[in-house]
Amino acid sequence: MDSVLRPYDLGSVQWYVLYQLTTVGPTMQRDLARLLTIERATMTGIVATLVRKGLVEQEPDRIDQRQKLLRITATGAKLWGELPDLSFIRSAAFDGIDDADIAAALRVLQTATERLEKLLQKGTAS
Repeated sequence: MDSVLRPYDLGSVQWYVLYQLTTVGPTMQRDLARLLTIERATMTGIVATLVRKGLVEQEPDRIDQRQKLLRITATGAKLWGELPDLSFIRSAAFDGIDDADIAAALRVLQTATERLEKLLQKGTAS
C-alpha cells in the first residue's frame, strides 16, 4: 500500500484519514485516533502534515475548543479522485477466505490489542 501511495506523497495512515473524511464526512480527530488505534500524539502529527499539505482542515469544536473537527479540503478531494483504487489489496490478501474466518481473526486480533493496551496502561499508571 505504501509503495502505491508513495508517488502521491501519502502514507497508509494519511490515506485512511482521507478515506474516512471522504466516505463518512467530517470527523472528530479523537475519533479517528480511536478508529486507527493510534496514540493521540501520533494522530496530531499525521493531521498536522495533512493540514500543511492543504488536504485537510481543522476546525475547533463549538463546545470544546480543545477538540478538533477534521474535514477534507477541495485540494484533498481532488487528490482523492486521482488516487488509484486500492481494493486489489483486500482481494489479494483475503479472496477465497471464508467471511466467518476473517471475522474470527478480527475478533482475536482486537481482543489481543485491547489486552496489550490495558497492560501498557497499567504499566504507565504506576
